[in-house]
Amino acid sequence: MRITVVGDILLDVDLSGTAEKLSPDAPVPVVAVSETVRRPGGAGLVAALLARDGADVRLVTVLAGDARADELRELLQRPRGAGGAVEIVAGPSGAPTPVKTRVRAAGHALVRLDDDCDAPPLPRATPEMLAAVEEAEAIVVADYGRGVTADPALREALERAAQRVPLVWDPHPRGTDPVPSTAVVTPNLSEALAAAGERGDGIAVAAAAATRLADRWRAKAVLVTLGERGALLATAGSIAPHVVPVTPVTAADPCGAGDRLSASLVVALASGASPAEAASQAVASAGRFLAASGVAALDAPNEAVPLGGASDALTTAAAVRARGGTVVATGGCFDLLHAGHARTLAAARALGDCLIVCLNSDDSVRDLKGPERPIMGEADRRDLLLALECVDAVLVFEESTPTEALRRIRPDIWVKGGDYAAENLPETAVIAEWGGRTVTVPYHPGRSTTRLAGALARVG
Repeated sequence: MRITVVGDILLDVDLSGTAEKLSPDAPVPVVAVSETVRRPGGAGLVAALLARDGADVRLVTVLAGDARADELRELLQRPRGAGGAVEIVAGPSGAPTPVKTRVRAAGHALVRLDDDCDAPPLPRATPEMLAAVEEAEAIVVADYGRGVTADPALREALERAAQRVPLVWDPHPRGTDPVPSTAVVTPNLSEALAAAGERGDGIAVAAAAATRLADRWRAKAVLVTLGERGALLATAGSIAPHVVPVTPVTAADPCGAGDRLSASLVVALASGASPAEAASQAVASAGRFLAASGVAALDAPNEAVPLGGASDALTTAAAVRARGGTVVATGGCFDLLHAGHARTLAAARALGDCLIVCLNSDDSVRDLKGPERPIMGEADRRDLLLALECVDAVLVFEESTPTEALRRIRPDIWVKGGDYAAENLPETAVIAEWGGRTVTVPYHPGRSTTRLAGALARVG
């Protein structure tokens, strides 16, 4: 899948360390910097996230001819996940490359320094930039208010593209309006209220703003993100908005959550999902992104990651491992979730800092249990597992056993119910390859998917 990202790019820098004293010349903390991380920001972060997911990514932007722009090119053309490098199609920016530097201590931001972040002269789209938009199979516009989306020729190309491919537009208060026929516009609540001229808080106000903006922008849908309350989707011509809940997460660093949402949203739309389905997938993806340490996971070493649930599972494992945590995994068909499953999963999660469930695909379940199974498809089984607070990520595998999935996750602990003998499991030898351990947790007799399915059949 080729996804084209259009928008403003900048360089993000994180200076992290400890703050244990105050400066003698002012009541401000002194940060002893122990780590410096540099990454693409703005549209560059969206492109990097999509490449890490395994998409074929083309970034349409403008770049200066300075050393910072050279660094951005190097960062984006460094292979990230299965998608490899990002192809850059850039015109001249007419201004220095902007840099946003965050100074962090104990996991919290203390100050942000903006360098050359004032609006540059209006960039002009090149023929190569316009051709990249015309050739796109799906588009994300990441408007950071620096003028790329204001170019008339580029806007005309985006409007034509929106009539034939999914186009997601992440707006900015200083940016331009989305082009007509945009599939989904993704303002946060404060941006939506300001654009719509609304005041207040809550679902009713968000719904009024989203409906007004969908009409004004002639967009097919507007998805207003509401932080820990999830998001609200208003589609053109619909009376009742669609509320998308999210599992609350504790995240010290929300940076990049909006970029993760828009990237996941365009992938879902390009895969044929309806706006409501795509919104649900994108909100869940943003939540898992934050739970896995957000942009910090992007900086961790990464194995090849295909598009889909595997991205979240492997990103979660990499982030936990990078901060010295314990990765726990378990697996099964989970055809009908019952109390025994819930107790086993909760016990497994208590053994470490994240729990990844290896889930048999539909074909794998049929091979194991016969043509009448599974009762529920893998998408529904995956969603039910992710709805449990104790489950951090799910990786679907096609084989009869999860051995290859485990080699990709490389968990520290593999957990099975006490009805199994660890020494007889094929996974035990695999886990030992990297020094992991297989353990069992208490088995709860009388709880069985097969027994439950039989009882439901008799009732029916």
